[in-house]
Amino acid sequence: MHDLRLLRENPQALREGVRRRGKLEEYTGSGGSLSLLEELEQQRRSIIGHVESRRAELNQLSKDVSRLKAAKEDAGAAIASARAKGEEIAQLEATLRDTEAELERRLLDIPNIPLPDVPEGGEESNRVVRTWGEPRSAAGVVPHWELGERLGILDLASASKISGSGFVVLRGAGARLTRALMSFMLDLHTGAHGYEEVWVPAVVTRQSMTGTGQLPKFEEDAYRVADEDLFLVPTAEVPVTNLFRDEVLEGARLPLRVTAYTPCFRREAGAAGKDTRGLIRVHQFDKVELVKVVAPESSPSELESLTRDAETVLQRLGLPYRVIVLAGGDLGFSSAKTYDLEVWAPGVGKWLEVSSCSTFTDFQARRANIRFRPSPGEKPRFVHTLNGSGLAFPRTIIAILEHYQRPDGTVTVPEALRPYLGADVLR
Repeated sequence: MHDLRLLRENPQALREGVRRRGKLEEYTGSGGSLSLLEELEQQRRSIIGHVESRRAELNQLSKDVSRLKAAKEDAGAAIASARAKGEEIAQLEATLRDTEAELERRLLDIPNIPLPDVPEGGEESNRVVRTWGEPRSAAGVVPHWELGERLGILDLASASKISGSGFVVLRGAGARLTRALMSFMLDLHTGAHGYEEVWVPAVVTRQSMTGTGQLPKFEEDAYRVADEDLFLVPTAEVPVTNLFRDEVLEGARLPLRVTAYTPCFRREAGAAGKDTRGLIRVHQFDKVELVKVVAPESSPSELESLTRDAETVLQRLGLPYRVIVLAGGDLGFSSAKTYDLEVWAPGVGKWLEVSSCSTFTDFQARRANIRFRPSPGEKPRFVHTLNGSGLAFPRTIIAILEHYQRPDGTVTVPEALRPYLGADVLR
C-alpha cells in the first residue's frame, strides 16, 4: 500500500508508476481506481475546509454566548445556533471518517511503483541478465508426463479422479524425490545462506492475505475456506511475512532471513487452458520460500543476494537456467522489481519459471504495519520486504526428469539429491 501523503503531495508519482506498468488508462481512465482516489482526496480536502470554517463559526458563537451571559442578556438564540453548528460539525466529521476509510480501501487497489531501473514495456521487454549451464537439446527427449508415467512416479489419472484437473499424485520415487527436494533446499538455505527455518500454517486470515497484497486484488485466484474468512496459502510468503505484522523491530536485528516449506494452493482463475499437461501448471504444489525483512538502504543488495541464493539451488542440481529482469508491465502487483529464474525443460521445449525473486520496498510493510527502530530512541520507519522461491518443486522436477533422462528410460539423480533420495538413478 502507498502512503496517503504520496497521493496528497505527489499524485503524479502514482500516475507515473501505473504508466510504467502499462496500465495508465486502466487506473486513470473513467472509473479507474487512481482517478477515484484523486476525487476522494479532493472531497476529503473540501470536507476538512468546511469543518475548519464551521469550527471558526462555532468558536465565535461560543464567544457570543459568553458575552451575552456576562451582560445578562438573552443567549438562547446563540446557544441554539451553537448547538446546530456542533451537530453540523459532527455530521461533517462522520463524513470525513467515511471518506478517509474509502480512501484507505481504494488505495489497496493501486499496484506498487516500479523501481527506476526496471525496464519499461510488457513481457516482450523482459531482459535476460545472465545464463548458467548448457541447455540440453530437445532431440530424443521424452516429455516428463510420458516419462513419469512410464517410471510409475507420476499418476495424473488418479489425481484427476480424487481431486479434479490441475492436481498431481506422485508415487514411490516421485514422492521421495519431492521429500528430498524439500530437505535439500531447506538444509542449503539454513546451512549455507543463513536463513532461519520456520514451519507455518497452511491456512491464513484475510488480514494476512491483505498484508502481502494477495487481497483484495486476487481473491478469485485464492482457495477460500467455506463458512470461514480463511484462505489456503498461495505461497509461504504470506504466513512468513505476517510473522512480523504490527511489530516494531529493533534495527540491530535486521536483516531478517526466514525460509519455510509449504504446500501452495492457487486456483489460477485467469489461466484456464494454459500449460495443462503434466506438472507445468497445477492448483496445488510444494515450494520452499525465502523471505527477507531489511532496512530500506540495504534492500537493493539484499535482492541481489536473495536471487543468488535461489540460483545456488539450480547450480547444485546442475540444471541450466537463465535470470530475467521483468519489465514494468510484467511485474506482480506488489513488486517494485523482480528477477525470474527460468530453468530449461528440453522435453517441453520451454524455459519454465521456477522462482520469482522480488523486492516490495515498503509496499507490503505499510499494509502489514511492519516497522523498525534504526537505533534506540529513534522514530520507527517502515521496513522493506523481499521474497523469492527457493525453489518451486513441480517445474524443478520437470527439469530433472527431462534434463537427466537417459536413453534406457531411466533418470540420473543429481548428485546433490543422492544423499536425500538414497539412490543414484530413478528407474
